[in-house]
Amino acid sequence: MMHTTTVALPPGEVLERAKAFFAERVPHAAAFVEKEGPQFVALRGQGGEEVVFSAWTDGTGKTRVRASTLFFDQAVDRFFSTLPLEAGVEVA
Repeated sequence: MMHTTTVALPPGEVLERAKAFFAERVPHAAAFVEKEGPQFVALRGQGGEEVVFSAWTDGTGKTRVRASTLFFDQAVDRFFSTLPLEAGVEVA
């Protein structure tokens, strides 16, 4: 599923928080950095599951965040609940 929202943080901070959250706060299904770049981080779980976050500043100066996963939907929702959201989370 794809989870998308707008937050009141810079993109880099969102990605750092995602790495820490999935390494430390999801003990039953932790995920660790597999790949990363300036606007994304791909995390891999111990069973091979993946969650990918991208964060960027849109044309209006707002930080948009998108997460894509097949396994970590509940953890992504929990992670988004720790962020200062400026809009609701869209799930598709």
